Amino acid sequence: MKHLIAISAALTIIFPGVLHSEDAAKPLPKLELDLTKPGAKVSPMLYGLMTEEINHSYDGGIYAELIQNRIFKDDPKAPAHWSVVQHGDSSAAITLDDSEPINAVLKTCLKLDAKAEAGVANDGFWGISVKPDTTYRASFYAKSNGALSPLTVSIESNDGAKIFAKAQTQNITSEWQRYEITLTTGKDAQPSANNRFVITTSGAGTYWFNLVSLFPPTFNNRSNGNRVDIMQLLADMKPKFLRLPGGNFLEGDWFHSRFDWKKTLGPLEQRPGHPGCWGYRASDGMGLLEFLEWCEDLKMEPLLAVFAGYTLKGDYVSRGPLLQPFVDEALEEIEYVIGDTSTKWGAQRAKDGHPAPFKLTYVEIGNEDGFDESGSYEGRFVQFYDAIKAKYPQLQLISTIGGRDTLGRKFAMKERTPDAIDEHYYRNAWAFEEDAMHYDDYDRKGPKIFVGEWASHETSFPPWDQRSKVLAPTPNMLAALGDAAWMTGMERNSDIVVMNCSAPLFVNVNHGAYQWRPNLIGYDALNSYGSPSYYAQVMFGQYLGDTIVPIAAQNVPTQPQEKPGLKEVPSLFFVATRADTSGTIFLKIVNTAPVAQPVQVELKGAKQVAREGTTIALSAAKLEDTNSIQEPTKIVPVKSKANDFARTFTHTLAPYSINVLQISAK
Repeated sequence: MKHLIAISAALTIIFPGVLHSEDAAKPLPKLELDLTKPGAKVSPMLYGLMTEEINHSYDGGIYAELIQNRIFKDDPKAPAHWSVVQHGDSSAAITLDDSEPINAVLKTCLKLDAKAEAGVANDGFWGISVKPDTTYRASFYAKSNGALSPLTVSIESNDGAKIFAKAQTQNITSEWQRYEITLTTGKDAQPSANNRFVITTSGAGTYWFNLVSLFPPTFNNRSNGNRVDIMQLLADMKPKFLRLPGGNFLEGDWFHSRFDWKKTLGPLEQRPGHPGCWGYRASDGMGLLEFLEWCEDLKMEPLLAVFAGYTLKGDYVSRGPLLQPFVDEALEEIEYVIGDTSTKWGAQRAKDGHPAPFKLTYVEIGNEDGFDESGSYEGRFVQFYDAIKAKYPQLQLISTIGGRDTLGRKFAMKERTPDAIDEHYYRNAWAFEEDAMHYDDYDRKGPKIFVGEWASHETSFPPWDQRSKVLAPTPNMLAALGDAAWMTGMERNSDIVVMNCSAPLFVNVNHGAYQWRPNLIGYDALNSYGSPSYYAQVMFGQYLGDTIVPIAAQNVPTQPQEKPGLKEVPSLFFVATRADTSGTIFLKIVNTAPVAQPVQVELKGAKQVAREGTTIALSAAKLEDTNSIQEPTKIVPVKSKANDFARTFTHTLAPYSINVLQISAK
């Protein structure tokens, strides 16, 4: 049976079984790659990304804004994340004030009453990042009660002892004006996150503030852009698409809190933000155009999900006249993405700064509508399907129900056949290993499969269980092995599994910042890191050919069964693809056992095999080993030169390892 290691009275971590000593006498596992009979083509969009606003993925995450609660709507009763900075014996107070609105969006302001020199400070998203020799862009709206004097803007330590950068504005007038300042840290500044952003008066007076913003340098220097370090982690994954704007975030708890894409366009002054699904507001600084530019920056396609008339709390609109406005809105959103500038929404996109249309292949109608107990989804899907296909027949439309669920039950759409079906799987690592052959017997004549959410967890309980909150926010090596085993099955069947993306992608690791685990990429205000599961996905995405190579396996060892009578589960998982142009073979092998495993590889039909090649291995000494903010690179892929490849050769896999063998063959 698999080992269960208790870490508390109510918490267990699952470990797959081990090989017994008598396995040493068994013949070596053998993988025969048949190069004479190439398999199906690999989907060119197989590996991608999925995000939504959870765990502070956008605000306090990839979206580079450093100020939390910049338009003072996070808490209607108090200026959350803002505080008074007293100087000497001065007294001052801050309040929320609705009497001095800037426009219909920026209604609630921060009011500072100062008897002498004083300031207001923002604590950021669990700190303000400071790095040496770095220029930050600060901006805000301000007005005063008539005192014509400048304000001092600074980034400083939380105790005020260190000022890393400061500058002065022009005189503040009695009318609303927008002020912009650059702040540059010194070359000797020590990287830190225990800092605050401060605006200080030069004397007594009453001041009002709104839309206070602070941006560090962004990826590709985009205005209102993304964090450089997190974007680079994503770039290394070589993603082909981004599922946007995310799952639950698309629907919202109620109709008024769905992702209303029109309200996310244009200048920040026109974006009111909205309540999220996970206990905090979304600023919508990450709006529809920013999602699309994110795709452009990473050279990936958007996979657009449109709101389909159903919310997380179960509210819905059935097929018919009441649903039509949402259908029309979806058509307008598609026009914003791909319409030329002669169209209404293509012209709006150009006005927003991007005249060229974006590439779009897939549109998903809704999100996880299997939870809709009313049974209204098929009717809603038909209404969206017919309208979108009539105007955009080239688009591939994805249904959120259909196919086969985790219990093996099959569902079918009766009125319309979707181009693809979105399937979601959250399982423990053992279950993913047990079901790695999931797609081997899928009907190739039916709709394609989009595995739009999936992830391994390490526990005997699901990730939404409250007990998960005591665990690290990112997964360990056990989960990475489960992920990799599952990916071999998807890649081997990538003629039907045309896309996949794990979820959640991001987590702010600070206490109180996250609601779900495990997550691929972790970060705080200063640093970021990839989990072992992240590096497994990097390896699968970076080393991918164009054609699936059939593999015949012999003598594959199995893991001891969890319970008597269950099917045997192998301890080796594998898949191979070949690059059509170069002939390079990418053989991926996952060893879930705690012992080294020699494997014999035969390249059937190869006339010539280069002796030298490359191996990439991700391994750990223990299944519970992982990466963290403190140890970001404890487990990373190691690339090595191989000099013993041949038509038949033996390669030894490290215990608990994910491996890629890059072989040049003709």
